Amino acid sequence: MAIELRHLRYAVAAAHYGSFRRAAEALGVKQSSLSRRIRQMEDRLGIAVFERSSSGVQLTTAGTEILRTSRHLVDGLDHMMASAKAASRGEAGRLAIGFYTSLTVGNLRASLMEHSRRFPEVEIRVVEGARASLFGGLEHGILDIAIVTGEPGVRAGGAMTLWGERIMVALPESHPLAANEIVYWTDLRGESFLVSQRDPGPELRDILLAKLASPGVQPKVTGQDVSFESIMSLVSAGFGVSLICEAGIGASYAGVVYRDVQDGNGPSRISYAAYWQSDNDNPALANFLKLLEERYPVTSSRAAGSAAPSRTPDPSP
Repeated sequence: MAIELRHLRYAVAAAHYGSFRRAAEALGVKQSSLSRRIRQMEDRLGIAVFERSSSGVQLTTAGTEILRTSRHLVDGLDHMMASAKAASRGEAGRLAIGFYTSLTVGNLRASLMEHSRRFPEVEIRVVEGARASLFGGLEHGILDIAIVTGEPGVRAGGAMTLWGERIMVALPESHPLAANEIVYWTDLRGESFLVSQRDPGPELRDILLAKLASPGVQPKVTGQDVSFESIMSLVSAGFGVSLICEAGIGASYAGVVYRDVQDGNGPSRISYAAYWQSDNDNPALANFLKLLEERYPVTSSRAAGSAAPSRTPDPSP
């Protein structure tokens, strides 16, 4: 004895409106079709669900018991179907984002806030880790997308160039250069630099060497296997100065000030890129990538064909 979902849906509507005609109008079906389906349901159950009269219909005692359960079933299935459709459009579900930049200010934070505004039903899970760990998360399906510093490198899968951020120098507030609004790289010769060995510390160290190293002269750089917060504590204590991406300046540390660091060409910047697996068919990822493309439009340096996971990415992004 199989009772179809539409039979139950028609019966629930008829009970709600007290009329086959009004229930049919609300569901957008013919009254004769609705009446016939409900009669089929009653025949299969072997009981009368409705009492019919010229003034409309009302539930029988048995029908009241049946519809009490049916309403929950229909509502639950409707909710499940709506959720599934929303998930297929990327309007619900989950999105796992890996990164190692700060979320205090900056473009990543702004992008996450905008995505949440557009798709409030999508659960965002953020994972902070080193570059190698984030790429491992992509390959094992733990992460949908990883956002890291640097131009897109050679890697199988999708990649896209995102934004650039200024590089700032973190100084003890008692440092003579703290009085300057802008610090030039040449001002930093002779300083002791504290750089975290954790991402993006190695890239900042490379930029530092490119700016200050010369034949026979190497800047004093001390690598520390500690967090960014610990580096800032050492700066505050006067052990040296450090470099920081612009996104991190939203965090305040006692005794530390941030200054823009420039050369003759203006501010020094560090770029960001996004990576994902080309076979990731999560609709929420597709929507996030569209948002990133909208906020950070395509440039000549962006890999062709990397706009969405359904496209074929450039093999050398």
